[in-house]
Amino acid sequence: MSNTMIETIIRRRSVKKYTSESVSEADLEQILRAGQYAPSGRNLMATKFVVVQNPDVREQLSKMNAAIMGVEADPFYGAPVVIWVLADRTVHTYVEDGSLAIGNLLLAAHALGLGSCWIHRAKEMSELPEGRALLRQWGVPDDYIGVGCCILGHAAGEMPEQKPRKSDQIVFVK
Repeated sequence: MSNTMIETIIRRRSVKKYTSESVSEADLEQILRAGQYAPSGRNLMATKFVVVQNPDVREQLSKMNAAIMGVEADPFYGAPVVIWVLADRTVHTYVEDGSLAIGNLLLAAHALGLGSCWIHRAKEMSELPEGRALLRQWGVPDDYIGVGCCILGHAAGEMPEQKPRKSDQIVFVK
């Protein structure tokens, strides 16, 4: 395949085991820039990215997310960076806008040789009193609600294998 962007899309996988090595500021800036440039409804750019690198805050978010899921395991798989992606719920395309931004974050991370994974329950985290208190503390307006979390880091071990695609995913109407 000759197109590097398409190759990046096809080869990206969700990583669920990370080393403790931090993500460089240069890589983080590029990944966040890619997230900012995701398409958005009416170009309103209604997303916010809360980048958590502080281990204590990361642990707090991990416990919140795990409690929602009803487990005690780390839902962030040991990744050193958690990007809590939020969007302004008053914008009718907030779910789509946040989702596209997360997609860009995942692809940019892979293009830079980093592991990443989309983690759910971000909406529920932003609705919890302790989640809302954190967001207010960080200056995030109350209209913003979680869409997803993107975890980042250096993959521990090999990237997961590519699984075959379903044969009935595409329907042509000519």
